[in-house]
Amino acid sequence: MYNSMGAHPDEVNGIKGTRFAVWAPNAQEVCVICDKNHWKHGENYLNSSDAGVWSGFFPEISDGDAYKFSLRGQNGEFFEKSDPYAFYSELRPKTASIVYNLENFPWQDTQWIDKRKEVNWHDQPISIYEVHLGSWKRPKDGRQFFTYRELAKQLVEYVKQMGYTHIQLMPITEHPFDGSWGYQTTGYFSPTSRFGTPHDLMYFVDYCHQADIGVLFDWVPGHFPTDGHSLGRFDGTCLYEHEDPRKGFHPDWGTYIFNYGRNEIRDFLLSSAHFWIDKYHFDGLRVDAVASMLYLDYSRQEGEWVPNSSGGRENLEAIQFLKDANTSLHGEYPGILTIAEESTSWGGVSHPVYNGGLGFNMKWDMGWMNDTLRYMHFDPIYRSHHQGELSFRMIYAFTENFVLPLSHDEVVHGKRSLLSQMPGDLWQQFANLRLLYGYQYTMPGKKLLFMGGELAQWHEWDHDNELDWKLIGHDHHDGIRRLIGDLNYLYRSEKSLFETDFNSSGFSWIQCDDSKNSVFAFQRISAESEENVIVIANFTPVPRDGYRIGVPKAGFYNEIINSDAEIYGGSNIGNAGGVYSEKINSHGLDHSITLNLPPLGLLIMKPVTTNKQLDQKKKESPT
Repeated sequence: MYNSMGAHPDEVNGIKGTRFAVWAPNAQEVCVICDKNHWKHGENYLNSSDAGVWSGFFPEISDGDAYKFSLRGQNGEFFEKSDPYAFYSELRPKTASIVYNLENFPWQDTQWIDKRKEVNWHDQPISIYEVHLGSWKRPKDGRQFFTYRELAKQLVEYVKQMGYTHIQLMPITEHPFDGSWGYQTTGYFSPTSRFGTPHDLMYFVDYCHQADIGVLFDWVPGHFPTDGHSLGRFDGTCLYEHEDPRKGFHPDWGTYIFNYGRNEIRDFLLSSAHFWIDKYHFDGLRVDAVASMLYLDYSRQEGEWVPNSSGGRENLEAIQFLKDANTSLHGEYPGILTIAEESTSWGGVSHPVYNGGLGFNMKWDMGWMNDTLRYMHFDPIYRSHHQGELSFRMIYAFTENFVLPLSHDEVVHGKRSLLSQMPGDLWQQFANLRLLYGYQYTMPGKKLLFMGGELAQWHEWDHDNELDWKLIGHDHHDGIRRLIGDLNYLYRSEKSLFETDFNSSGFSWIQCDDSKNSVFAFQRISAESEENVIVIANFTPVPRDGYRIGVPKAGFYNEIINSDAEIYGGSNIGNAGGVYSEKINSHGLDHSITLNLPPLGLLIMKPVTTNKQLDQKKKESPT
């Protein structure tokens, strides 16, 4: 639809101008208003069609001109609306659309796009850095924001240094209110002008791809704001939203809900989803608030919602829309990702549509996030009573293709930063945070961390200010950042940590019931080579000397990560680089190793089993 609707620079009979089209079936008149006609209704009229689409060509309006649609409704009232299909918009608080020619950007990411088509992301490492562009970094020259082009160079350099595979942008679609963080969208085809032009955003994505960084993008089809210039009551009637507020108004967010059962609205949203991948080369969409779309009674009391045609609470039209979106996107753009933020136990969110699922590649594991953070909030002395809360996740871990998120939602609205949420004294808070990150990176599932988490900020995220970059250079904070970088590197290099994220064959508990000591141990196993790593986590501040753990094979076990290492700000309790196994049965396994478990620490051990490797280790061993 974006190829025909909206405003398009064009040429008719050798005359250059702009072609306009807008859907407003219940309007009596529609005009284009702009500087050229002094923003007055009555000069640049559009012609209507039987389908309710108003269109026209005006030579006097050209690329770069600001415009709106002025509509006269059935009762004679006038509305001034931004273009639903606008490619560019004025900087807030202004609300007009801008004619913009998207063509002729010199893309240089063909190699990335071709490679993307062949990738099965399910068995590849995905480590996502979630970013709010307006508050990652801010210029010191008096400007409020960096441009997309400036951010590209700074952000890519940093993300490469930290070892992430993908950047996920919080919504960069146009939105009037900074405090919505972009989640109350008014421009479903318009990147926000806060950071520059559409071509500037194309440069950002292209720059990321040339650096082998994928770019995901928060897309919000679940609701839209009530601002007067936006989609609400577009021609004086409820076009985009349901007229009945029990279906068309969201009580939590004060926003309108799309009428997914109307073909024109489905086409509008499906076109938006395709647009960002087609025109901007994004590598996928993280779809916001999917749960609110699936349930008619979402956040509503008895009598405040309307059942579906079968008397149930499922939003059948929204479900079909999500299936259609995923089917069409994956059919047209092989290798892209669609990831659902879905917080309920709805079955099959990340299963194929042909198997009865919704068709997403992956789903955020909100249960893991909630259970893990709740466990970490306990003073370690009480964690022994909650051992099952941490191990519970593995009962359902392979029912969906999960992403393990520590997102912006965990560090806002008074929740405090992740570091400030950790219990204990200063040392214990940092140790707990290192332990949390180590646990996230070793559990099955792809990874997501919100910006600032790697800096170990003390303050929760503030969208009006940049991250606490002044923390760089402080030992404890640098230790956290160094650990995240090393975990990203290890995660990308050890197949056992990513190949089988969505397959139960890739995970096995060794020890999950030692509640007395709050110790967990498990192994991660790769798909073909059966290489494995052993992970042992001690969730108390008490060192555990001589702790025996069963292992699957004989050999030397390298200590490849110790979250308590001095370089990470820890106390440096460990195992001098590794230990040899003994033929002593433990935890149902024929071999075992004896370890010194660091306080509030996590160890990752990798077996060395070839004769050449063992001989080398014996030469290196002081004993």
